Amino acid sequence: MTDPRLAFVANGTDEANAAQERLAQRYSHVSPEEADVIVALGGDGFMLETLHAHLDRGVPIYGMNRGTVGFLMNEHNEDDLVERVTTARTATLHPLRMTATTVAGESFDALAINEVSLLRESRQAAKLKIKIDDIERMEELICDGIIVATPAGSTAYNLSAHGPIVPIRAALLAITPISAFRPRRWRGALLPNTTKISFEVIEPLKRPVSATADYTEIRDVKEVSVYEDPSVELDLLFDPEHSLEERIVKEQFIV
Repeated sequence: MTDPRLAFVANGTDEANAAQERLAQRYSHVSPEEADVIVALGGDGFMLETLHAHLDRGVPIYGMNRGTVGFLMNEHNEDDLVERVTTARTATLHPLRMTATTVAGESFDALAINEVSLLRESRQAAKLKIKIDDIERMEELICDGIIVATPAGSTAYNLSAHGPIVPIRAALLAITPISAFRPRRWRGALLPNTTKISFEVIEPLKRPVSATADYTEIRDVKEVSVYEDPSVELDLLFDPEHSLEERIVKEQFIV
């Protein structure tokens, strides 16, 4: 089998840039536009940026942690890189597609690999109506915000908001409220990944809300719909002993 053509990209920190320079000296490489595999050097945020930047090509991404947490990254090891990339396991992700309509009537579309989050913009709590597949399930949720997370994103912001960790093959989406005031005891829901989730902002002028798909933020939204888009595939590569599936299972037993 022909060795894959590699491209090296870094998040701009001194540590990541130095690793990029060393790798470029040790291994043949091409531009990201020509690569069979892109090696991303940074943290989870940079992995998301790299995935978004190359959505149209669908090129697999092999990450090496030169950031902080590195949940979506492999351990940093510059030896035998071609062999490791070749033998890596693929985790295929389908992002969330968010459509947001603002109070001004503008419509925006964005993809989220981790989560879509709605957040209050002012001192006043947000008021949200929730529909699942066009059926109203909650007439009014008073909260700081709400998250819709993919399994891959369930260990990120969703977990910090006390949402559930979702195994990568579970075919579920997690909805998690942020500081729910009414109903105070509601802790969210797990729904099939074929579900369309819709939010209507109640009193959007008095209680403004923003909607964010990963890092694409839309301010002053009135309505937001979210669903998993199976037509978009994103491939992450992981060392066999540190697969994404294993990491998510392991995360559930960390105390």
